[in-house]
Amino acid sequence: MARVHRWRGRSRATRKGCFRVADEPLAIRKRYGLTPGNRPFVPPGTTSQWPTRVRCYVSVDLGKSGVVMRTELLRFVGAVERDPAIDAWMKQHSGELGAIAHQWFESMRKCGDEVRELLHDGCPVACLGDAPFGYVNVFTSHANVGFFHGAALPDPAHLLQGTGKSMRHVKLRPGTATNTAALGRLIDTAYSDIKARVENG
Repeated sequence: MARVHRWRGRSRATRKGCFRVADEPLAIRKRYGLTPGNRPFVPPGTTSQWPTRVRCYVSVDLGKSGVVMRTELLRFVGAVERDPAIDAWMKQHSGELGAIAHQWFESMRKCGDEVRELLHDGCPVACLGDAPFGYVNVFTSHANVGFFHGAALPDPAHLLQGTGKSMRHVKLRPGTATNTAALGRLIDTAYSDIKARVENG
């Protein structure tokens, strides 16, 4: 078994006979998202940037030509118990949409004692330690409650939107009924999910 370590587009062989991911057949690279300039997911409608380094491991079985990808959790440097920048953000978004965002971010804050937070790419993000699990954001006519691993969450009420590999969001609009119980369960489940991911490595 050969392994390639990728670090921001760079790779190095750990065993003889290993080769660069960039040299893999195009179909394999597309299937596993191994394209140049990969970036971690960020909330829709925001500016993409690297919050911290994310390391990917690609295991290549040279004998069977099988490829297995394992991506480490996204980690944000600087998450704190209470971020004054988020409180300032809430004050700046004091209208109906801001009130919606504030309500659901408070729900994320109350998930557990280990919840930390930071303002990333212009929106409040809730983390377990330094591993993000949820965020809120405000747009022109709606607010989003988003989940970094939303694609893995059970959603019997069909609230989640998005087609990305990992992230999903719920759109909320003033004057439109919201299934608050179902959204609350999504937040609780997202927190339990990130705890399991952190504990299981």
